[in-house]
Amino acid sequence: MSIDPRAALQSLTSALEEHLAAAASRRGDDDPAVENAYLAVVDAFEVYEEALFDSFNEVTPLVIYESDEDEEDEDLDELDDAEDDLEPIDD
Repeated sequence: MSIDPRAALQSLTSALEEHLAAAASRRGDDDPAVENAYLAVVDAFEVYEEALFDSFNEVTPLVIYESDEDEEDEDLDELDDAEDDLEPIDD
């Protein structure tokens, strides 16, 4: 089932507004409200981008920024997946 791009865009706009509000009322460098709002923007953007592509075969010129921490997590996940594919050696 495909999501309506207009509904996805409205969700993205709402997520951006919530991120702005969280950033404006930030309570320190590691405010969980800002981090949660950031992640909500990422999720809403991905849904919008997919809905846009599914409906119109179109994408935005935007890219989700990945922090070094995210890239390290992906590298570890890929390593775990590679280890899962290994077969035990019989002696």
